[in-house]
Amino acid sequence: MDYRPSQELLESTHTFPGVYRIKAIGSADDAFEARVVAAVASELADSSELDYSVRSTPGGRHVAVTMDITVQSAEQVRAIYARVHQVPGLTLLF
Repeated sequence: MDYRPSQELLESTHTFPGVYRIKAIGSADDAFEARVVAAVASELADSSELDYSVRSTPGGRHVAVTMDITVQSAEQVRAIYARVHQVPGLTLLF
């Protein structure tokens, strides 16, 4: 099953190149934040194309990594989704 937004949907709702926001929620254990950021950065030409913030749940069991990513195309967004989906500890990606 392909969990990524379709290329047609992305192109009809976003302007490329431009900034695209993705949020990944996962376990606060084992450097989840670092793994998500590294996964996204691996799909970018330059680390300056990624701005992110992290927020913990009140109980501290999960973290949300909100990323504003400068992307060039819908295909790049789909590649980022595919890469982040493979990150161990991921609970939700949107």
